[in-house]
Amino acid sequence: MRRSYGVCSTSMAPMEMGHTFNKSFKKRKSLALRKQEVVGIRTKFPNKIPVIVERFGKEQDLPLLDKTKFLVPQELTMSQFVTIIRNRMSLRPTQAFYLMVNRRNLASMSSSMAELYTEHQDEDGFLYVTYASQEMFGSVGRTTK
Repeated sequence: MRRSYGVCSTSMAPMEMGHTFNKSFKKRKSLALRKQEVVGIRTKFPNKIPVIVERFGKEQDLPLLDKTKFLVPQELTMSQFVTIIRNRMSLRPTQAFYLMVNRRNLASMSSSMAELYTEHQDEDGFLYVTYASQEMFGSVGRTTK
């Protein structure tokens, strides 16, 4: 079965429809399957970072993305990634949102995805990013580099 990923610079298989799933990516797939998937991705695309982007659980103002899996260039900055996600959500210029790494850390906009991956990759090998609106943001902890 082919896996689908949003890729910033390369197109791949058809998109996984994020809105068809109510469970998080981690709850839908076992750790072993996620690890196996990352090994395949990193073998085929060694210069790409596998990222899972999910909407914060209680978020109601922001739309669901059409997919949760992204393969991004290592040199892509968090600022560029925010722009990509903003465009995929088709937000109005006045709509604010935040991307959190591992559900709790705000990443510096100048950080590269490679830096974030090295610092925050999950045990399964994916980098997990959660998006939320300003209204949901209140209790997020600290900013990371």
